[in-house]
Amino acid sequence: MTLTAPDPTVEGAARVAVPRTWLMCRPEHFTVEYRINPWMHPEHPTDTSRALAQWQRLHDLYVELGHDVRLIDPEPGLPDMVYAANGGFTIDGIAYAPRFAHPERAGEAPAYSRWFADNGFRLVEAAETNEGEGDFLLVGDTILAGTGFRSSNSSHEEVGRVFDREVVSLELVDPRFYHLDTALAVLDPVTPAVGAPNIAYLPGAFDDRSRAELERRYPDAVLVSDEDAVWLGLNCISDGYNVVIAERATGFEASLRERGYNPIGVDLSELLLGGGGVKCCTLELRY
Repeated sequence: MTLTAPDPTVEGAARVAVPRTWLMCRPEHFTVEYRINPWMHPEHPTDTSRALAQWQRLHDLYVELGHDVRLIDPEPGLPDMVYAANGGFTIDGIAYAPRFAHPERAGEAPAYSRWFADNGFRLVEAAETNEGEGDFLLVGDTILAGTGFRSSNSSHEEVGRVFDREVVSLELVDPRFYHLDTALAVLDPVTPAVGAPNIAYLPGAFDDRSRAELERRYPDAVLVSDEDAVWLGLNCISDGYNVVIAERATGFEASLRERGYNPIGVDLSELLLGGGGVKCCTLELRY
């Protein structure tokens, strides 16, 4: 990985890293033993120790960058629990619980709900199918909400009621990018600079209506190629300056650097075998 900062003379490079609080789960039980997305191939062996080492480097990088990382204990029989982003969605001390689309992951919901209840959040149980921050992304005061493969359209209405925020529904059409956070990244999560792009996304992952809505709302967004998206390059984490991305997403890295961000590449290739990347392993806690 590299911590090289962009040239401060580049236009738009005056960006500020804002410390965040994130929840993660060690992949102690990670393996691929079923197939619920196109990335998963149970017939191919996985290496849990390698997944642990890659995850640990991501965790340590967050700490090095000054962020507060909380941990939830992994539970046996829940190999996808490492993908903490799906464990809920939090704003202002309220945690909206997940309700998973596939029975293989259903056991994760009570585990994450217990953690929220034990750690100062007001828990709201979901009536509708949703997969947490995998499909709900906060951009300023607006919730971008994905549907098409996992979270239901009705969950968009529910999350809007829970948080009393505007919700923009976006239809995903490419099964490789089955969660919103695999096809769209929030680059300025707190207070975007005037005229700066708030998001990056893969246009081909969305239907025509959703793509038009993104173009209207975010005309200066970073558009990412399929070549970078297939490494889950958009499944990244930004603190407003540092952007932790898949190291193979080199085109996206160059675009970020041109915009004044500090992209930092990491290798999560083992966890990619389960269909997750940097963002999938990271749930933002907004107290």
